[in-house]
Amino acid sequence: MKLLLVLTLTLLLAQGTPAMKCWGKLGKCRVTCKKNEVFYILCSDEAKCCVNPKFVPVKTGSSNITGSLG
Repeated sequence: MKLLLVLTLTLLLAQGTPAMKCWGKLGKCRVTCKKNEVFYILCSDEAKCCVNPKFVPVKTGSSNITGSLG
């Protein structure tokens, strides 16, 4: 009987909690990102959306910050 109880508890604890997906299912919501991940946006629970840098778009071209037309 004890063996069944230990086995059940072990299986429940081994499952853990599934991480929420973000960034089109390419990122995971975490409190802190791993070394090889970058934080780009916040998740709904105010955790960071940790994404592999190769999936984050890079800004290209120049922007007109001053707002002048010439």
